[in-house]
Amino acid sequence: MTTLRFKVASEASELDQIHRLNHATFVDEIPLHPRPVNGSAGQLIDRFHDQNTYFVALYGDRVIGMIALRGQRPFSLDSKLDDLDAYLPAGRTVCEVRLLAVEPGHRRGPVFRGLLRALIDHGAGQGYDLAVISGTVRQLKLYSHLGFQPFGPLVGPADARFQPMFATLESIQERGKALDLSHARQTRRVRLLPGPVPLHRDVSKALALPPVSHRGPDFLATFRRIKSRLCELTGAKRVALLFGSGTLANDAIAARIGVDGGSGLILSNGEFGERLADHARRFQLPHTVLRTDWGEVFDYAAIENRLAESGCDWLWAVHCETSTGILNDVEALKAICRRRGVRLHLDCISSLATVPLDLSGVHLASGASGKGLGSFAGVSMVFHQDPIAPAPSSIPRYLDLGCYEQDGVPYTFSSNLVNALAAALDRFRLDERHLRTVELSGWLRAALRERGLRIVAPDEHASPAVTTIELPPGRSEHVGGELERRGFELSYLSGYLIDRSWIQVCLMGECSREDLEPLPDLLAELTGLEVARQE
Repeated sequence: MTTLRFKVASEASELDQIHRLNHATFVDEIPLHPRPVNGSAGQLIDRFHDQNTYFVALYGDRVIGMIALRGQRPFSLDSKLDDLDAYLPAGRTVCEVRLLAVEPGHRRGPVFRGLLRALIDHGAGQGYDLAVISGTVRQLKLYSHLGFQPFGPLVGPADARFQPMFATLESIQERGKALDLSHARQTRRVRLLPGPVPLHRDVSKALALPPVSHRGPDFLATFRRIKSRLCELTGAKRVALLFGSGTLANDAIAARIGVDGGSGLILSNGEFGERLADHARRFQLPHTVLRTDWGEVFDYAAIENRLAESGCDWLWAVHCETSTGILNDVEALKAICRRRGVRLHLDCISSLATVPLDLSGVHLASGASGKGLGSFAGVSMVFHQDPIAPAPSSIPRYLDLGCYEQDGVPYTFSSNLVNALAAALDRFRLDERHLRTVELSGWLRAALRERGLRIVAPDEHASPAVTTIELPPGRSEHVGGELERRGFELSYLSGYLIDRSWIQVCLMGECSREDLEPLPDLLAELTGLEVARQE
């Protein structure tokens, strides 16, 4: 596992990368130096290189950030300002801080904090109690936030202006405490759970409407509109709405499988495949389980062979295996079941409204309100194609899907949850949501891998809404708890995640790139157990 480290640069490879980062920042990005520059192509060797102490941020062996300190006069500011000492507090031991440069993809999160922390520790240890800096005018707010005060006129060429600034050791240390450099927090909470998910304000407002009877005409009109919209979203002809969680919907499917009869095959490549097997055991359904390792992709030819050998009548599988982030191939399963004359049942609880879903050809499928649909938990659903007759002698009343076939509502239902789900569906646009989630997930997965973190599901078989990350053994609870303290709510407390030291980022609700940008660096920092700092 690659971790983020901060150290004093000492290796030739580190110095070579420092010169390249120097060039990328102060030639390519901020045009402080003209081309050509001192050094080989793509490198800028600082004129005070031999006097600089460089502090670097490393991922593995790659330098992604640097800052330099030197205490030997004359400083670079001495050549830009007459009588530099006249601007500075008397009686201080002065050093110059220079060449702050961080790769653009790492400018939020722990890199800058770690560099600053290393600089403060080293400078104080050398007896310096005043630092001067030439702060780019692009980042004056940042430098002021760190305790630096401007002095004197702007310096540098017209297209690369800098403000001379100084800070006392006391002011930097005080600002460091306020910034909590070792344990930075963010004030905005970012919820990245598989449920409850971040909600749009319209959904919350709808939940707060005064409750009404589930027999009233307004409720029934809203209820029918929800069912129609859900069928439109999935290609199903019918849907039963149940007052409960997705587990209730799967119980109802298991009960109906028992009435329909026959033996079955259950597919499992994660926790929720195992839960389907548990539903089947509890309802005493004749079945076998085809398992593969968690995070592995099914061999669909092997599935068809098993069905052919066993003569099974039904197949039950999870579409999005939430524990790993694997998105199993529904179209392949539909084709297999069609060829074999097998009834297909699906758990679509984490795929509904997160990926395009076509349930035509699927006998029964479960869904829930509290995930991709972006509403409150408490409404579950079973999608089906054909009418279902009641089975009063075989199934408990509440689980009998045939009782939900009538036009009305068979049992008490919360109008508040119905109103919230209606509001969520009114604003839901699958194409827009899916595209946004795919783009955000692609950026996130690349950023995590760049920092050395291992993702369980391969990209070509992954749900964009679920990214499961494998951490070093025994680390997930600590990392998850610390992330929560810092404002990021991730899924990490389920027993199956703790057992495997996994943690999950779920994009099932309202979330933006800006919300997520600090997370990859923060995860890498925490995974490294208090980031290693070496001298």
